[in-house]
Amino acid sequence: MTKNRLEAFSDGVLAIAITIMVLEMKAPHGGGLDALRDLAPVFLSYVLSFIYVGIYWNNHHHMLHAVHHVNGPVLWANLHLLFWLSLFPFATAWMGENHFEAVPSAAYGVVLLMAAVAYVILQRTLIALEGRDGALAKAVGRDRKGRWSMGLYAVGVGLAFVHPLAAQLVYVAVALVWLVPDRRIEQVLQA
Repeated sequence: MTKNRLEAFSDGVLAIAITIMVLEMKAPHGGGLDALRDLAPVFLSYVLSFIYVGIYWNNHHHMLHAVHHVNGPVLWANLHLLFWLSLFPFATAWMGENHFEAVPSAAYGVVLLMAAVAYVILQRTLIALEGRDGALAKAVGRDRKGRWSMGLYAVGVGLAFVHPLAAQLVYVAVALVWLVPDRRIEQVLQA
């Protein structure tokens, strides 16, 4: 089956997630700059999650561009990924509203970790469908970057209980690593 509906549905879910996240930010009750100070954690959480949704959208697009078709297992793997991405608004709001406290920061990290696991499952399901000689398999290779990311998310979850700010720095560091779309796929497709 073609991949067009899967791409359109995924784009819609991610657009809704971003919309829900921005709607969670409430306008301050006051006209001065000091009124914005209390919203800083909510805004910073939103910015980080917006970047993460953008990273997933970008890499999801590139990954699907490297394959020719999808099947039932791919659809379910994609839904699994979308499930975890749909939790971004909740985790973002909880963490921001509670000023990066330990449990909300750890929960945010768990959502990041599970989204990464789901992405890898989708990636492997697509590779199984397309074969080891397919463009995606060649581009991904051993996927050290993906494995390191999952490890760092797990470290961030643990750090959240000891030092929540350190956990946030780990989450930001992983986002910075993925900010540029995965060029491995573009390089393989151009070759």
